Amino acid sequence: MAQQRSSLSLTPAVRDLLEAWLTHLRGVRGRAEATLSAYGADVREFLAFQSEHLGGAPGPAGLRALQTRDLRAWMAAQRARDVGARSLARRLSAVKAFYKWWAERDAFDATAVLSMRAPKHIRRLPRPLSEGGAKDMIAGLADQDDRDWVQARDMAVVTLLYGCGLRISEALGLDARHAALPGVLRITGKGGKEREVPVLPAAQEACARYARLCPHDLAPGTPLFRAIRGGGLGPRAVAKVMEKTRLQLGLPSTATPHAMRHSFATHLLDAGGDLRAIQELLGHASLSTTQAYTAVDTARLMEVYNAAHPKA
Repeated sequence: MAQQRSSLSLTPAVRDLLEAWLTHLRGVRGRAEATLSAYGADVREFLAFQSEHLGGAPGPAGLRALQTRDLRAWMAAQRARDVGARSLARRLSAVKAFYKWWAERDAFDATAVLSMRAPKHIRRLPRPLSEGGAKDMIAGLADQDDRDWVQARDMAVVTLLYGCGLRISEALGLDARHAALPGVLRITGKGGKEREVPVLPAAQEACARYARLCPHDLAPGTPLFRAIRGGGLGPRAVAKVMEKTRLQLGLPSTATPHAMRHSFATHLLDAGGDLRAIQELLGHASLSTTQAYTAVDTARLMEVYNAAHPKA
């Protein structure tokens, strides 16, 4: 309903402009549909606010003339609705991306929008499991279902998250032709960015066992990991079985599918892995994203120092 209201606040010209931007992101930039949906919703909401703020749905000329005060009014309204700093920063990023594309296409000055600063927010550090906790999680999945093939499936998925550092969407997006995992997987990640990921023997064995036990036809061109009725397995199912396992094992609430990917990176770093190489394995576009793991490592070292140093 909110999206419908925001769509009604757009003039036909602005609606066409927004669709042209989303088409550009889809076709040229290769953005995922979930990303496009989020970007579209954020920009539509921004434009809907400006319609109320300016007393009527502005056309392209009105939107090009927005001033800093108009952006500040929108941000203030967002905060009044208890939108957090992180969420507001994401929404502002979408608005800026739209204006940047538009300004480059139609050659106008969008400085008022592009210079707006996002509110500061505390960056949450990833919370990996210990090596023992990660292994216990994978082993504990075998106790969550009476069906051997479901046990094997869940263990194979989470082994890929921890053993290869895949995102949950990347693991569940594997084609059935990968049932016999090669030594190196070519993964297409966020933004269509491709990377090569070495596959550990443990991951190969886990996927091979699942493929042998799976009752569904794993034909090339179909999902490798299947739900009970044969459709593609969804991320929520993996999160639920991991939640059930962590409760039984007494693992922290942060023991999620994404935590397995963080654990992969952190344990490589602990073992002396090169940060740039870890960046490539994770498929991070920026090294600064990967550097978050160094903060985790430093935090752990400080805990040990404070607990063990004689002068602490």
